[in-house]
Amino acid sequence: MPSVVAPKGTIRVLVVGSGGREHALAIGISADPTVAEVVTAPGNPGTWAMNAALRGADPGLWKRVTTLDPLDGAAVVALAEDLGVNLVVIGPEAPLVAGVADAVRAAGIPCFGASKEAAQLEASKQFAKEIMADAAVPTARSFLCLTPAEVAVALDDFGPPYVVKNDGLAAGKGVVVTEDRAVAAQHAEECGRVVIEDYLDGPEVSLFALSDGEHAVPLLPAQDFKRAHDDDAGPNTGGMGAYAPLPWLPENFTEVVMERVITPTLAAMRDRGTPFVGLLYAGLAVTSQGLRVVEFNARFGDPETQVIVPLLDAEAGPGWGTLLLAAATGTLDEVAPPVWRDESAVVIVVAADGYPGTPKKGGVIQAIGEGAFSIETGTPAPGATTHIVQAGTTRDSAGNLVANGGRVLGVVGRGNDLAAARQRAYETVAQVNYDDGFHRHDIARRAAQGEIPTISADQL
Repeated sequence: MPSVVAPKGTIRVLVVGSGGREHALAIGISADPTVAEVVTAPGNPGTWAMNAALRGADPGLWKRVTTLDPLDGAAVVALAEDLGVNLVVIGPEAPLVAGVADAVRAAGIPCFGASKEAAQLEASKQFAKEIMADAAVPTARSFLCLTPAEVAVALDDFGPPYVVKNDGLAAGKGVVVTEDRAVAAQHAEECGRVVIEDYLDGPEVSLFALSDGEHAVPLLPAQDFKRAHDDDAGPNTGGMGAYAPLPWLPENFTEVVMERVITPTLAAMRDRGTPFVGLLYAGLAVTSQGLRVVEFNARFGDPETQVIVPLLDAEAGPGWGTLLLAAATGTLDEVAPPVWRDESAVVIVVAADGYPGTPKKGGVIQAIGEGAFSIETGTPAPGATTHIVQAGTTRDSAGNLVANGGRVLGVVGRGNDLAAARQRAYETVAQVNYDDGFHRHDIARRAAQGEIPTISADQL
């Protein structure tokens, strides 16, 4: 395979977004030797620390960076042009659904991110079901319900546990899985337009694939933890932690997913005249009936991104800037495949009290040790095996780092195995002084202790 890599220090990148996913991407992209600069807009205090030189050199431009409306395609294009970037990476789903990637491409700037029409894979659960039907991709049987009467029929047909999904965007919190029929019906009423489907048993896996519309490159499988509290108690969230890789999967797992899910889905999108360029996220379940798709997302998942990004070895193979630029320019087949570190990574999400409901904002955050280094600089210390990714944070009038959202920090640890990575992550959580926050204590515990049954190839 030919390997096309940009000259060292020639790629300039604008990352659009302000969360933990965008901070993690900025850290990963900046580690690529071909990348000269990464600016994140509107960003957060973690990414702002990474762009201290720009802040000092051009206060007017810096204000536009920190006040960017990610949903305003014209503003994103204008900022990208004034920054002189040659790659725009769109992090969240809402700008994709708003057509921001289309606006950037129309301006002649390479963009990593799905078009407005392709982003319907995430924006509409029903659209995703139609694509999967066209592509013969295995998924749960489902009904689209628009009225209370249709909801009642579907709930009776499927029985408990009930799975009710908001058909539109819901920031990862639009799904209710419950044994209580009344709770399921209430969620459907609140959403209005829902997809109700069969419950999929078995462990869930997230597999991301980069796509340039024609070619796809898989990343590492990861697993996240949706429930708010230990032992999968409490309400669904956007994700309270994640780990990668998954030692209990068979060696051919990624190959099977590419063959049965990713490749046919991308082909179906091309056949519709809406090629998918960006990150296709397949949420999967390995059920008693085999592999099934739970959902598609049209962007990097959060918090899985925080563990996948640091496991890429940009010294042994292409870095994140190279890979994302290749996807944006239709040249993924000309770039060598990614090389992964022989390590594991774990991220622990520290959330504000009240999340996923109304989070308590304004709580002061302080850290010591390696945690303090990455809090202040926005990047890991040289040679560090832990760092902190900022998500829902800001600075108050006194300059204190404070909580400004639901999921506040992502504390990442790397190690030779899951047990070591997990230990380092939790040791760094203990370095964080944040009285108004909480976190789960069991992220990756069962996997690290070998308690998850190994899945065989014939179970897929």
